[in-house]
Amino acid sequence: MRLIGLAVILTFSLAFAPLAVEAQQAGKIYRMGYLYSGSATSSPRGPEAFREGLRELGWVEGRNIVIDYRFADGRFDRLPDLAAELVRLKVNVIVAWPTPPAIAAKNATATIPIVMIGVGYPTELGLIASLARPGGNVTGLSFNVGGEISKGVELLKETLPRVRRVAILSNPANPGHANAVSIVKAAARSLGMQLQLLEAREPDQLESAFAAMAKARVEALLVVTDSMFISQRARLVDLADKNRMPTMFGVREFVDAGGLMSYGVSVSDLMRRAAAYVDKILKGAKPADLPVEQPTKFELVINLKTAKALGLTIPQTLLQRADQVIQ
Repeated sequence: MRLIGLAVILTFSLAFAPLAVEAQQAGKIYRMGYLYSGSATSSPRGPEAFREGLRELGWVEGRNIVIDYRFADGRFDRLPDLAAELVRLKVNVIVAWPTPPAIAAKNATATIPIVMIGVGYPTELGLIASLARPGGNVTGLSFNVGGEISKGVELLKETLPRVRRVAILSNPANPGHANAVSIVKAAARSLGMQLQLLEAREPDQLESAFAAMAKARVEALLVVTDSMFISQRARLVDLADKNRMPTMFGVREFVDAGGLMSYGVSVSDLMRRAAAYVDKILKGAKPADLPVEQPTKFELVINLKTAKALGLTIPQTLLQRADQVIQ
């Protein structure tokens, strides 16, 4: 009888062993690093949409995951040190947004999984081997910066059919901008427009960029998305208003701040998809085996109040295609 009882106990122990292991894993608290080149308030949709995406997958901050936030506040030179801090904290995964933080994270560790967000040309920058098979410790979400901003040029032309001189404002400290500018050059030529290249590495260079536009009699402006520009969106929008410059931006935060129009990826959608990568990695998936995705959802947002202030009439065909029209 004792042998039978022992056998029953042993059988039950073996049967419930996997459940015990699962319960132990369920009680584990994971640690994640969040590295962004802007400030905590420069893109309000980003962190909150990311946390919402995590919660939808069962990851609740403070309960089963701890998030260590690091913000460079537009100073790219701070990123290597911030990335090194996250590595020293021995986080389970690093989320890096956008290109400069992804590069800093990759330079800081070859072992901790990295989920990049909104990185242009990750293969050319050496972050991954290919979109289908990243091959290292980096995966996540990439997008065609040049293709997106080329569409912005087309939309500007549709809004202002007679425009001839267009400027593009980029940040040369952002590694993804050089390729975007070269692609926009070709797009502008195909539309019969002259393109003036303007750069700003620091906020105090924005005024001189607009002064150069006024001197060259530029008729419209296209701003390449950059965390420094996003953090300075109120200033950029104010400068565009003062110079009566119709401006196309890459994210809707500028339009919410009073800019004329934006065309680009949905930041909220991007962040939710990034949360899915974190979920897979924390459940055991390897970054090398997770194909890099490119966004499929883009937003066209138009501010009619700003258009009226500039004396512009937005074509009805464009208004009908807009995802949102701000009155």
